[in-house]
Amino acid sequence: MKFALILLFVGLALAEPTVYFKEEFDDSWEDRWVQSLHKSDLGKFKLSAGKFYGDAEKDKGIQTSQDARFYGLSAKFDKFSNEGKTLVIQFTVKHEQDIDCGGGYVKLFPSDLDQSDMHGESPYNIMFGPDICGPGTKKVHVIFAYKGKNLLVKKDIRCKDDVYSHLYTLIVRPDNTYEVKIDNEKVESGELEADWDFLAPKKIPDPDAKKPDDWDEREQIDDPEDSKPEDWDKPEHIPDPEAKKPDDWDDEMDGEWEPPMIDNPDYKGEWKPKKIDNPDYKGKWIHPEIDNPEYEADSNLYSFSDFGVIGFDLWQVKSGTIFDNILITDDVAYAEEVGNETWGKTKDPEKKMKEGQDEEERLKREEEEKKQKEEEDASKDDEDDDEEAAEADDDEEEEPEPIGKDEL
Repeated sequence: MKFALILLFVGLALAEPTVYFKEEFDDSWEDRWVQSLHKSDLGKFKLSAGKFYGDAEKDKGIQTSQDARFYGLSAKFDKFSNEGKTLVIQFTVKHEQDIDCGGGYVKLFPSDLDQSDMHGESPYNIMFGPDICGPGTKKVHVIFAYKGKNLLVKKDIRCKDDVYSHLYTLIVRPDNTYEVKIDNEKVESGELEADWDFLAPKKIPDPDAKKPDDWDEREQIDDPEDSKPEDWDKPEHIPDPEAKKPDDWDDEMDGEWEPPMIDNPDYKGEWKPKKIDNPDYKGKWIHPEIDNPEYEADSNLYSFSDFGVIGFDLWQVKSGTIFDNILITDDVAYAEEVGNETWGKTKDPEKKMKEGQDEEERLKREEEEKKQKEEEDASKDDEDDDEEAAEADDDEEEEPEPIGKDEL
């Protein structure tokens, strides 16, 4: 019995998630976050739940507040390494301004980042989150730093582009696999080595191999026994046989008359011999490959020795994006639970509030349009009355005066 209890407690201890960083933003958020001073005109974040929300307090996050600005903000946490552990990065993004061009991603930096001087060239470990710029760019960035290079994911992961809050989750596992979730639903997954150019290719074309000179890749060839019929060549256009020279045509004045040209019904086009299967066809030549001597396997693609800062390093044309519910942990199930308890509980009320506002706007707009039309109709009626009155005055002026007796 005691042994079973010990195992139970050990199991509970092992199952307890590690939370490296968690931020849901409140009135004291500025005590934990550092504004970069790299540029004097960086945009400012403000605490806000936005114009519509599910819960006025729970949905408060930091919102970009100035248009056409770069933003630089970061928060520090205890240094850790994800070696041998799952890494989960999660947060919510709400582009309530119906963003046209701007970032909605976070960056995870090493612990030695100079937060007061954070900028676009500051080395980071991972960059993750949505990026939108016009109709052509609506994607989720997943960028890993590796041996001095920032590697972009080779797959196209589409982000959400509406005005509502969405939950973004990146999972990086110690078996060198990953998963991207949006709103707690998987949208992409795979192997790090396959979906990023971490390593040189395992195989390369054999530099000593060459396609043989007599290698024939043509599936079909012209039939050597096919010949053009003797009556094939006909002109494409011929003089119209039904055309006649006009009676008033003067050869001396108008020149020699020539009938107009028409399409030749007997014209058969350019002759080409028929095709037959090539008896010497050998298929498409495939360049032999050899092991790449520059390829070096790395079982720790997923691993970083030093995480210590999370930051927003963004550009936004139109401000209004709200970031909230940031979580860095080693537990996928816990991250999903947090997502359901935060975004999951307020997403439907948020949408309901927005739809209510839209309906109020629609009714207000219809009422204004109705009022404007009534005013226009009333104005038109007044103009019609004025015109009728003017016509009546004209009729009275044109009525002849009676002839007096003196004029008879």
